[in-house]
Amino acid sequence: MTNPQAENINKQEERVYKILSSVYNVPSIPQVVMEVNNIIDDPKTSASILGRMISTDQGLVTKILTVANSPLHGIPRRVATIDFAIVVLGFNQVKNIVLALSMMESLKIIGDTKFDQKKYWLHSILTAAAAKKIADDLGYQASGEVFTAGLLHDLGIPIIYKFFNNEYKQIISSVSKEKISFLEAEEKFLGLTHQEVGKFLIDRWNLPIAIADVINFHHKPSEAENNRELTALVHLADFMTTRLMIGDFNWDSSSVLDPEIIEILRLGDTEYLENFIFSYRELFQEQIELINL
Repeated sequence: MTNPQAENINKQEERVYKILSSVYNVPSIPQVVMEVNNIIDDPKTSASILGRMISTDQGLVTKILTVANSPLHGIPRRVATIDFAIVVLGFNQVKNIVLALSMMESLKIIGDTKFDQKKYWLHSILTAAAAKKIADDLGYQASGEVFTAGLLHDLGIPIIYKFFNNEYKQIISSVSKEKISFLEAEEKFLGLTHQEVGKFLIDRWNLPIAIADVINFHHKPSEAENNRELTALVHLADFMTTRLMIGDFNWDSSSVLDPEIIEILRLGDTEYLENFIFSYRELFQEQIELINL
């Protein structure tokens, strides 16, 4: 005997994946990304050559300077030029930033006030910068990768808004009226969460598996089979924006901490973790003020 509810869920997932498959060709990565990648891979490339290339996109310049001047990076002097930003951040870090920012820009919903692009950007950059700072403080090696993963961790949310707008409205309404979490509402109306939607696109774009893992498990890193430390770092930074009430991104309002990150990141106990989180409050606030400027 067949289960009608299960059949409906399967049909819903099939429809979602079918639409997502068509998304693959919609947000094209800008030409500047391809050119930057080629330049960075050339051993003869200097900071000035790379700087001239990036300078063709003023929006990208502004965002990279924002990252370079982040209080969470701890650089003692102001970074005023793209050349100096490249020296400070390093070629690979700049490459990751260009890739992530260009992906976010390609998914931007132009002229629509129903999806708050500014809050989404604020939350993304704050989570990325915080994740990198925490990774550096804890001695995690691939902190550049942590930044990229942090920047893209909520990639699935604008995708849901742009390509599943009816479901997006139902999710928002359901969270407000039924007092359920966003993840529960996503499952209810899409059959998938924004984590799974984001991972699907990262896989289709052939980006690093580690980033796909972070996106897929950033709300529950203990469920990840691989890249658990990386995922836990982004999860912690993401949760800290809610715990410290900085960033004001309502999609994370119902987020809860995965207690197993204490063991994954070797953070001692609950009391130590609480003190650790609040030790970053001032840096988080400075970061938000800088971005708002």
